Amino acid sequence: MKTSDITVEMLREACARKDYLFFEKGNFNMNIIGIRTEDNAANTFNDVICFAYKQSGRWVLFTLDGTTDPGLFWRLNPMNALGTAVLVPGQYLGAYTLGLHKGKYPAFIQSKALPVYRDADQDGFVDTDGEIDLGWHGINIHPRSESSTSDEIGKWSAGCQVPEHYYEHMMCYYAAKHAETLYGTRFSYTLLEEKDL
Repeated sequence: MKTSDITVEMLREACARKDYLFFEKGNFNMNIIGIRTEDNAANTFNDVICFAYKQSGRWVLFTLDGTTDPGLFWRLNPMNALGTAVLVPGQYLGAYTLGLHKGKYPAFIQSKALPVYRDADQDGFVDTDGEIDLGWHGINIHPRSESSTSDEIGKWSAGCQVPEHYYEHMMCYYAAKHAETLYGTRFSYTLLEEKDL
């Protein structure tokens, strides 16, 4: 999936088909939408994280290369005995607030319980057919460090939603800081699958 192929209309229609909210009223009313591709073996940034909102009445859309599933390191070495966390697709209203990931990186921080699959077989493939674990898993939306250049996810995601490029993430983060002054401290996140588009 190419990020350049994604449009606001495509995202709106996908959300409508799933009976999800799509925020269109007012400026900086932010839609944060992840799109998980069908490739469950990749250890690269082959997913998309979208930020769509209006500014001066016109749509702004950022489509960031990223990952919505854990990197290979954590698939092979789960930090939780139940298995590595893989966020279940869905819409999570008011699930995030702005803060710092691990006290370092400006991020959208998980602020209510979220459901994850537990991938426990310690192979290179992301499994999404296991038991669902609802809880506080630290599934944040955060960037890599400014200096990271590798195409591989490495240890950057143990289940977090991670844009590949630091400064692209920061542009969207600062737009969210403005949105916070208009709509409050809670942000929603929608995770779609490629087949939903």
